[in-house]
Amino acid sequence: MERVLDIAVAGMGYVGLSLAVLLAQRHRVRVHDIVPAKVQALRARRSPIADPDIAHYLAHVPLQLHATLDAAEAYAGADIVIVATPTDYDPATGGFDASSVESVVQAVLARNPHALVVIRSTVPVGFTETLRRRHGTDRLIFSPEFLREGRALHDNLHPSRIVVGERSARGELFAGLLREASLRADVPVLLTGSTEAEAIKLFANTYLAMRVAFFNELDTYAAAHSLDARAIIDAVCLDPRIGQHYNNPSFGYGGYCLPKDTHQLLANYRDVPQTLIRATVESNATRMDFIADSVLQLQPRLVGVYRLVMKTGSDNFRASSVQGVMQRLRARGVALQVYEPTLHADGFEGAPVEGDLARFKQSCDVILANRVTAELADVRDKVYSRDLYGGDT
Repeated sequence: MERVLDIAVAGMGYVGLSLAVLLAQRHRVRVHDIVPAKVQALRARRSPIADPDIAHYLAHVPLQLHATLDAAEAYAGADIVIVATPTDYDPATGGFDASSVESVVQAVLARNPHALVVIRSTVPVGFTETLRRRHGTDRLIFSPEFLREGRALHDNLHPSRIVVGERSARGELFAGLLREASLRADVPVLLTGSTEAEAIKLFANTYLAMRVAFFNELDTYAAAHSLDARAIIDAVCLDPRIGQHYNNPSFGYGGYCLPKDTHQLLANYRDVPQTLIRATVESNATRMDFIADSVLQLQPRLVGVYRLVMKTGSDNFRASSVQGVMQRLRARGVALQVYEPTLHADGFEGAPVEGDLARFKQSCDVILANRVTAELADVRDKVYSRDLYGGDT
């Protein structure tokens, strides 16, 4: 693409920031966020999130990238505005709170009605079409992202697929932006309807959650019958239709995406017969119950929670599965202590935070670890974990 575009990105989480860095290699990109510390970090070419590729690109790759707290500055004159703001699950409504997305869309339409608005935030099925009708515009496109926390820029550079929810020249334009910036020459590109694109995102994440739930339930069965869970998983996964990936047992699926996306898809099934989607959601809660009960059988005096983060290499612990286990243990009166070096606080959810790892390991008689690292090698006899493969497989 020869023309240099002016692109605005709303939101500096892993979705927005990784995309801004990706596109700023060839185009002028302005990123808007409401958190001053994030804007200041990006202006200093420091990544406000844990992602080694983003940190490397900010430090060493020429980028046409500007961060601002001023939405008007970001959106004015932009050819394309990409919305990457949070859509958290709202238990009161049983679905996403997409108000931040609609707020950005309203602001862009008021300031720059000719811009193409591309929604990258995960939204309910049918949301984009509803928003088009509500605001009387056809300049909204949904394009899902398929990124991992801590590897977001890597996954933009090496995409598994590019999906854009519009079969048009504008859809081809945005798909072309993503394709030209990637390092994968043969990336599949799919142009679909907006509602199909929204469904693709939710079904993809729910399938991943279902796979996690399956291997967790396999592990629960093995533990309940004193079987070698790894031997069973290794043999099952030798079937090439199953594969040796995404099979490491855990305390449950968690993080920012899978819990909320499975709940949202379940909400979208409100008037459609289903069993599997609800079973996947319920299985995750059952797994956390099993983990908590297993820890209680050890009759601990003080349970240490080693790391709140959901996965290795991430600094984000929103909705991490270990927190579900913590809630269950706290409800049963178990004393807890947390070790989380990314958390600068004296306490978390009623549990004291110990910043010194040596003191943490010494004071706790049981250490709860979703993923086991070399830091725990000297206290392995204290560690309770279902981690069989030593990582996020």
